[in-house]
Amino acid sequence: MDQQRMPLAEHLQAFTKNNPISFHVPGHKHGQIFSSAYQEEFQHMLRWDVTEITGMDDLHAPAGIIAEAENLAAAFFQTKRTHFLVGGSTAGNLAMILATCQPGDKVLIQRNCHKSVMNGVELAGATPVLLAPEWDDNVKRFTSPSYETVTAAILQHPDAKALFLTYPDYFGQTYHLKAMIEKAHQSHIPVLVDEAHGVHFALGDPFPASAIELGADAVVHSAHKMAPAMTMASYLHIVTDRIHQAQIAHYLQIIQSSSPSYVLMASLDMARHFLAHFSDEERIKTIKSVEHVKTLLTSFPFWKMVPSADPLKLTFHVKHSFSTKSVMSALEKAGIFPELATDEQILFVHGLASFTQINSLKKRLKTMEHPLKKSVNRATIEETNFFPNKIQELDLSYQKMNSETTYLVPMKESIGDIAAEAVIPYPPGIPLLLKGEKIKAVHIARLEKLMEQGVRIQHRDAGIRIYKNEGERR
Repeated sequence: MDQQRMPLAEHLQAFTKNNPISFHVPGHKHGQIFSSAYQEEFQHMLRWDVTEITGMDDLHAPAGIIAEAENLAAAFFQTKRTHFLVGGSTAGNLAMILATCQPGDKVLIQRNCHKSVMNGVELAGATPVLLAPEWDDNVKRFTSPSYETVTAAILQHPDAKALFLTYPDYFGQTYHLKAMIEKAHQSHIPVLVDEAHGVHFALGDPFPASAIELGADAVVHSAHKMAPAMTMASYLHIVTDRIHQAQIAHYLQIIQSSSPSYVLMASLDMARHFLAHFSDEERIKTIKSVEHVKTLLTSFPFWKMVPSADPLKLTFHVKHSFSTKSVMSALEKAGIFPELATDEQILFVHGLASFTQINSLKKRLKTMEHPLKKSVNRATIEETNFFPNKIQELDLSYQKMNSETTYLVPMKESIGDIAAEAVIPYPPGIPLLLKGEKIKAVHIARLEKLMEQGVRIQHRDAGIRIYKNEGERR
């Protein structure tokens, strides 16, 4: 296929050049009706914000420009079918789960997955079997389940309907995915992969191999994370016949808006075009730029860099005598905004091009306030044992949860009870505590530590909402 084409972008551009007269939604009428406060900033973009009038195709039954754009993406990523997502990778994760699992079915899930995965399992009424990640002392955090854990889970649950893995992690770390995929396929278990942070792996060296190349059956990419697409714009790839395409399409039309954004879809079209024409020269310039930025950042004494399989992800582990919160504060006061901070690490994400603000970065780093030292014990011994059970199920099924009464209690009083809601540090959106999981002292200790460090928790109440478990409270 002609990867020079951008069917959506081309059609929208041609359409707007004719100055069409709108007697249809949306209400801004191609940017003519809009608040004057920011009209200049939005007006040009709004000209492409159209609806499913003649010639614009339909995301839920594509046969024209959307179908052509999706086919071009499928050809580039080498998949059987690629769907455009306007609800982020969340929509793709939900669709993959719903399309493969029925109520009561078991699904093997990497425990440190994005919250959307567990939401999908709950919506499906399936039974999650959770695979604990291993502590990697090289990067000082939990990364992925081991091959042995995946193998043991498949042997214990050969009737599982799917294996759901996250690759790479938020920090760009990869693992031996191919061996896990092959093991699952030996038992006829399809493998679903949340590769939200790996859309650029399709470019090849120096990036890791993509889950598509490694044999996964369905893969989700957040195009907006590492490729130049707009926020919420993502791809869902069907790679093998183990996944029913009709089922995926059915659930996508349930999950996604019936009025999808053409601006988002056009950005997916253009992101694919960008990746398809990413030259060797651009690749070399990007990696040189990464090294330049890395040199600047590693010159500071309050952190050390930790390794990553993805060269675009620069992660720094804050030394124990410094407060991560104070380092982040100093960076932001200097106008430098990293992707995220955990209680001990700060992640910087480099783009797929030479960094154009290098002189500004140098000046801002020089003016950055020296972060305050803080004498705190941040030993990670207890954290390495955070997941003592390599394979576990929820302590209360979703079906039983639907009939149970919930109670709001102070955090420390919740130990021994069962969580009635997920507790999620965000970013990265990985649940610290799952809905239906028994609350342990280690959960509360970890939660208190994150809150002390200023990590934002997606949590509605001052306490924790629980299902009472009177027989096992402690």
